Amino acid sequence: MNEEVKFILDATKESMDQALSHLESEFVKIRAGKANPAMLSGVMVEYYGNQTPLSQVSNINTPDGRTISVQPWEKSLLSEIETAIMNANLGFNPMNNGELIIINVPPLTEERRVQLVKQAKSEAEDAKVSIRNARQDANKELRELDISEDLLKNAQVDVQELTDTHIKKVDSLLERKEAEIMKV
Repeated sequence: MNEEVKFILDATKESMDQALSHLESEFVKIRAGKANPAMLSGVMVEYYGNQTPLSQVSNINTPDGRTISVQPWEKSLLSEIETAIMNANLGFNPMNNGELIIINVPPLTEERRVQLVKQAKSEAEDAKVSIRNARQDANKELRELDISEDLLKNAQVDVQELTDTHIKKVDSLLERKEAEIMKV
């Protein structure tokens, strides 16, 4: 196989793999009823004038399946963290006991589960779009190469196979996440 074609296929596979790993990281943020420190991964705290991820200024633990505890390294950050969690609009009501912040993760209602499934489907669709864009870019690059018609067709078939494989992975990830969300 032509070296340029192989390079394009490798770059396309890498791009599609990135779309999958991004989807997985987005799915971690969608809660499925059980407390998970990753639920707070998007929370940013004002720390010495800079927006800093919560995980860099505190310890985040889950003592049980319904509770998240946040213990800041500096007690002066307690109110900042509490405000940041409320402003993150995650549906949590943090409690400050002077030592750490305790968040009780409420059980999901049926309506909220349906909303989370919609959110998961939206993230999966974004990943599919990203994968299809990678396919489109690869096919465009392949057409610009000075290669034989047969080699071009074979390379395009390889790109389509990569696309199909990655789309199937997205579908299976979504199926798993949906089952996890809907499980009571």
